[in-house]
Amino acid sequence: MIATVDLRIIGMDNPHCIGIVGGVLNKLPGVISQELQMNEKAKITYDPAVISLDKIRSAIKEEGYPTVEEKETLVDAGKQARENVINDLRNRFIISLIFSLPLLLYMFSFLFVLPKFLEDNMALIQFILATPVMFAGSIFFSRGLVALIKMRVANMDTLVALGVGTAYLYSLVVSIFIWTGKPVLGHSLYYETAAFLITFILLGKWFEAIAKGRTSDAIRKLIGLRPKTAIVIRDSKELEIPIGEVILGDIVIVKPGQKVPVDGVVVDGDSSVDESMVTGESIPVEKKTGDKVIGATINKTGSFKFKATKVGSETLLAQIIRIVEEAQGSKAPIQDLADLIAAYFVPVVVALAFISMIAWILLGQSFVFALSIFITVLVISCPCALGLATPITVMVGAGMGAQNGILIKNAKALQISEKINTVVFDKTGTLTKGKPEVTNIFPLDRSLAAEEELLMRAAIAEKKSQHPLSEAIINRVKMQKISIPDPSFFDSISGKGVEAKFKSDHILLGNRHLMSEKRVDISAVASKLEEYESQGKTVMIVALNGKVSGLLAVADTLKENSKAAVAALHKMEKKVVIITGDNSRTAQAIGKLVGADKVISEVLPADKADQIKKLQNQGRVVAMVGDGINDAPALAQADIGIAIGSGADVAIESADIVLIKDDLRDVVMAIDLSSYTMRKIKQGLFWAFIYNIIGIPVAAGLLYPFTGFLLNPIIAGTAMAFSSVSVVANALLMRRYKFKT
Repeated sequence: MIATVDLRIIGMDNPHCIGIVGGVLNKLPGVISQELQMNEKAKITYDPAVISLDKIRSAIKEEGYPTVEEKETLVDAGKQARENVINDLRNRFIISLIFSLPLLLYMFSFLFVLPKFLEDNMALIQFILATPVMFAGSIFFSRGLVALIKMRVANMDTLVALGVGTAYLYSLVVSIFIWTGKPVLGHSLYYETAAFLITFILLGKWFEAIAKGRTSDAIRKLIGLRPKTAIVIRDSKELEIPIGEVILGDIVIVKPGQKVPVDGVVVDGDSSVDESMVTGESIPVEKKTGDKVIGATINKTGSFKFKATKVGSETLLAQIIRIVEEAQGSKAPIQDLADLIAAYFVPVVVALAFISMIAWILLGQSFVFALSIFITVLVISCPCALGLATPITVMVGAGMGAQNGILIKNAKALQISEKINTVVFDKTGTLTKGKPEVTNIFPLDRSLAAEEELLMRAAIAEKKSQHPLSEAIINRVKMQKISIPDPSFFDSISGKGVEAKFKSDHILLGNRHLMSEKRVDISAVASKLEEYESQGKTVMIVALNGKVSGLLAVADTLKENSKAAVAALHKMEKKVVIITGDNSRTAQAIGKLVGADKVISEVLPADKADQIKKLQNQGRVVAMVGDGINDAPALAQADIGIAIGSGADVAIESADIVLIKDDLRDVVMAIDLSSYTMRKIKQGLFWAFIYNIIGIPVAAGLLYPFTGFLLNPIIAGTAMAFSSVSVVANALLMRRYKFKT
C-alpha cells in the first residue's frame, strides 16, 4: 500500500533548502516521489512497508528542518513550529551575545592596557568564552557541513561554517602553541571574530525568521476565520457539533453574531451578512431564502437556516486557502535566473576566497592577513538574499490579493500579468449583470392576444434552456402567474438559439444565423430588428412552422462598475476589447456605452479562443475576463485568464486569477498588484546582486592597495546577515501599498 503525507517543513523557504531536503528524501529507501514548495509545503509519497513516516521526518530533522504534519485539526501547528524556530534562534543569539561581549575587551585592547591576568591568560579566556558561542551557532555547522559532505550541496550555511570554523580552528591551533610554550603566533587570535560573526548572523537569522513569519499572515488570518462548531437540526433537535461533523444536506441554524459554519443556501429567514473577511467587500450583504451564504462570514442581525451544500475542503474558504498556499509555494519564471546563479554561487565564492588568500600571500602579505581576507570573502557572500527575493515577495503578493478578494493561482500569473496590454471582456454576465429583462414584444399581428401567444411560444421553446436570455422570457411569463407547458422536443443550437416542438407547432427562437440556417425569411421584421439592436438590446426572432412570427427584445444592464473598470484600464494604457455572441449593432452599442476600444461580435462560444489567439498573433499580451462555461476555452487560451468568482466552476478552474467579488474594478486591482509585486521582486534581486557584486571584491581586498581599507570580517558578517533581512523587509513593505481602482 502506498501512502501520501503533507508536511510543513519549517525553514524550507528557498531553493537551497529545497535542494537539501530533496537530497535527503532521494536517498531514503521507500520514498517514491516528492513535491517540495518554497512556502515550506511538501507532499511525499512513500511505501510504509519499507519506511515509516517517523523515519522520514527524523531524516529531515537531522538536516536542521523540523516538520509538522498538515491536518485539518492542526491548523495552528505550523504557526507553533515557526514560533519554536524563532524562540530557538532568540535563545541562541542571547547565549552567544552574553559570551561574546566580554571579548570586546580583547578586540579594543589597543585603546587601553589590559590587566595582567587578562593579558597572561588571553588565549585560555578567549577560548572559554568563544566555545559556547560555537555551540550556539552549531546549526550552521550541522546544516552547512552536513549538506556539503552528505548531500554534496553547498549553501549559505556552508559559507558561514567554513568562515567561522576556519577562524575558530586557527585560533585553537595558535592557543595550543601558546599553552605548550611556543607562542609563535600568539598575537594572532581570531576567537572574537568567530564569536561575533556567529552572534550577528544569529541576530540576522532571528530577525529574518520573525519577518518571514509575517509573510504568512494572510493564510493564518484565513485559517483563523473558521468557526469551531455549528448548530444543526437532526431528529427535530438543535445540536451543536464540531464543524468537521457537518455533512451535505444538513440544515444549519445561524444566530445573530455567529459565523456561518459552511457554504450553503438559505432555506428560511433573512439577515445581513458581513462577507468582508472572504470577499474584501465591507458592506454587509442582505440574505433571504434562496441566497447563497459563505462559510466563515459573520451573521449581523437576523437569524436564518440554510442547507449545507459544501463542507470541509470543498467550502469557498478552504479553496481560497488552498489556492493561496499553492500560489505562495509556486515559482515565478524570473526565479530561474536567481536559481541558476545560486547553484554555482557557493562553489565560486569558496574558490574566490582561496584564490584571494593565496594571491595576497604571493604578494608578500602575512598568512594572518591572507586568512582574514579568506574569512571575510566567505562570510560576506549571501546567496540567501538571491533565493529569498522572489518567493518571499510572491508570498506577500498572493496573500495581499486574497485579503482583497483576488485569488492568484500561481507566481507565473503574477509575472505575466505585469505585461498585459490587452484586456478582453466577455459581455453577458461579465460586463453586464447577466439578468436581462424582456423590454419589447413585437408580433407581426399587432394584437394583445398575439403578444401573449408570441411570448408563450417563446417561453415553451426556452423552458429547458440554460441561457440567461431564456431566464428573462420565463420570468416574464411567470409574472403573469401562467404555467408553462413542456415542449415535446427541444434542441439547443450553440451560439444561434433553440428549436422546439409543442403539439403541432414547430418553434424556432434565435438570431439571424439560426433563421438563415433554417431558411426563414425575416424581411418583414428587419427594420424593427435593426431599431431594437441600435438601442443596445439583444433581439430574438420567433418563427412558427417555418414563418417569422415576431420579435422579443431583451436588455441586459451594465454592472455598476463596468465603466469605471474600463476607464481605469485605459489610464493604465491597456486596450479594452469586448467579445460576444450578440449581433454587431447590440455589441457596438454596449461597447460605446463602456468605452471599449474594439468590439468582436457574433462569435460562437467555440470560436472565442480563436479570437484570443488572433490578438496574440498580433503581438498582444491578452487577459481574458469571463464567467461562463463557454468562456473556459478562451480563459485557457489567453496569456492570463481572469474568472469572476460568481461564475461557473469550470471557468474558475480554467483561470489563472479568480475574482471572488463580482466587481470588475478588481481586474484593475489584480493587474496593478501583479505589476507592483514584480517591481518588488526586481528590487530585491537588484539589491541582492549589487550587494554581492560590490561586497565580494571589497572583501577580497580590492581597495586595500589604493586606500588602505580592509573590510573587517565582523562587519562583513553583519552585512551578510542583514542583507536577507532587508530583502524580507522590502517585501513586507508591500502591505502598505494602496491599489488602483
